[in-house]
Amino acid sequence: MRIQPTPYDHPDAVKLQDEVQAEYVVRYGDAEGDATPLDPSMFVPPLGLYLLAYDGLERPVASGAWRRQDENEEGYADGDAELKRMYVIPEARGLGLARRLLALLEEDARAAGRTRMVLETGTAQPEAIALYASSGYEPCAKFGHYRHHEASRCFAKPLV
Repeated sequence: MRIQPTPYDHPDAVKLQDEVQAEYVVRYGDAEGDATPLDPSMFVPPLGLYLLAYDGLERPVASGAWRRQDENEEGYADGDAELKRMYVIPEARGLGLARRLLALLEEDARAAGRTRMVLETGTAQPEAIALYASSGYEPCAKFGHYRHHEASRCFAKPLV
């Protein structure tokens, strides 16, 4: 597997984003998917980072990103790095890709001076919740676009 920084709007990134959105529709029964407003500029270092993993045939098989957040009306705190677009295609699950991406994203956010990694997931994603819990993330106060939704679950991990 090869993992590399990639622009958020690269065609391979867009392909995986479309796939994860389709999975959200199935899991949550919502035709919208994740409606969190995102812009490619949010993932340009040092403001964030978007990573893609490629298999031996050069197919994109996993993604993950972080973006800078600071205190605002959506409940973020100064120094936050928000994890976004973590996704592994079904055929590549169970290979440890999500854990590898998560470690690289934490390392990069720490190097960028961020002090806490935060993420929002949902109750229909028990595999994600298990990954984050086993990686040292703990439940925290809700934040972000879905902070008022019952199925939303927010987690945080200190980066210092």
